[in-house]
Amino acid sequence: MEMRIGEALIGEGYEVAHIDLMIGDKNSPVAAAFANALSQLSAGHTPLLAVIRPNLITKPPAVIIPKVTVKDMFQAELIFGVAQMAVAKAIADAVEEGVIPQDKADELLVIVSVFIHPKAKNKHKVFYYNYGATKLALRRAMQGFPDVETVLYEKDRSAHPLVGRKMTKLWDPPYLQIAIDIPDIEEVKRVMNLIPDSDHIIYEVGTPLAKRYGAEVILELREVKPGSFFVLDLKTLDTGNLEARMAADATANAVVISGLAPIQTIVRAVKEAEKTGIYSIIDMLNVEDPVNRLRKIVDAGVKPDVVELHRAIDAEGVAEPPWKLAGKIKKFGVLVAVAGGLRPENMEEAVKAGADILVVGRAITRAKDVEGAARRFLDYMKPDTDQFRIMTDF
Repeated sequence: MEMRIGEALIGEGYEVAHIDLMIGDKNSPVAAAFANALSQLSAGHTPLLAVIRPNLITKPPAVIIPKVTVKDMFQAELIFGVAQMAVAKAIADAVEEGVIPQDKADELLVIVSVFIHPKAKNKHKVFYYNYGATKLALRRAMQGFPDVETVLYEKDRSAHPLVGRKMTKLWDPPYLQIAIDIPDIEEVKRVMNLIPDSDHIIYEVGTPLAKRYGAEVILELREVKPGSFFVLDLKTLDTGNLEARMAADATANAVVISGLAPIQTIVRAVKEAEKTGIYSIIDMLNVEDPVNRLRKIVDAGVKPDVVELHRAIDAEGVAEPPWKLAGKIKKFGVLVAVAGGLRPENMEEAVKAGADILVVGRAITRAKDVEGAARRFLDYMKPDTDQFRIMTDF
């Protein structure tokens, strides 16, 4: 074994323990880092050996590195003593329980990075939380947890407790996209507060709203729905790379580019969206042949993330439903959004036709019962991805 890495968080409040560790043999980079830690001291982050009691280091030997600058003697006692023994005991128990092979204990070294909040007070919690976190981090390191499959499965389902955000990718269609064209920020906030939380809802910052308040209106809306997916509908017709960058700088998750724009404008916008990590959406409103237009875009060397088949309001009683072309568009390997004429009674038809994103505006935002209207459309979406998940899944 050369080097393995483990991490674990256990506990609550100011006494919460967060452990990062490396374990490796004496020929690995861990050995060099171990020696450097003990020979190159840093004020407030003094490394120390883990001991079960004074004069008794653990095997394999472990050096503890405080993550938080130690500023007073009480903090020092929590590191030099409480956490010191907790880490050592966890390592010794891991050897006894076979997590670390006993015959390898003299060949290995451990570096343990320990977090203790400056406001931590309860020594019992600090001890038990750090003991549990160290033991769990060791087990994970030795087992190679997590594997790549777990990371790929969890990355869109999990939320960091200090951030509260998740799902920046549209990986679980269909989605309900609520188009907000109301050019009054206070009214927008009122409406958004009435919409039930769901990770299958996308919010579209409509062109009138963006024109009145600018792209960064998204930052205000994130105060209402912080973890939501926001589409900025700029209907870009020129300077595609510039407007895509503006959307990304405003924390949009996606930018809308008009399918009527010059091909080179679309290419630059899609490439900039890729560069900044946001979705590109091509809106086919007023495009006579969306399939042929998409083919030309792909032939130019780019592929948008989403193609929106958009029937104008004035054509809702005349033109065919926009989802009629969904199957042909999906063959290009993109997500298909449909807008225009959607009602609860035809949602199922649109989904069966291949729609991944169903765009609804006034039927929700101008409804007398906003929450009730949204729920009627949500009935055709999947359940929330994390409804049965709790923080202790791992």
